[in-house]
Amino acid sequence: MSDEELFDAARAEDTGELMPHAVVKRLVDGEPPLKVFRQYRGLTQKALADAAKVSASYVSQIERGTRQPSQKALAAFAAALNLDIEDLS
Repeated sequence: MSDEELFDAARAEDTGELMPHAVVKRLVDGEPPLKVFRQYRGLTQKALADAAKVSASYVSQIERGTRQPSQKALAAFAAALNLDIEDLS
């Protein structure tokens, strides 16, 4: 295959969402993924909590690192943020 064909083939296979550099940098710098993605999606803690059917204080505790989310909560957050659950780990 030519370089152009390889590029086109690779691009056709990529269906993932592209994240802005600022979002990636925050994640690399160690900020809590739930907070980074929540803010990137433009949600308040209450809006995310409502979508995930948990309390806003639970979201706050997870974002501050004082509480670990359950697998069920992680799945609900991932669904509400349109992410894979691994993105929040």
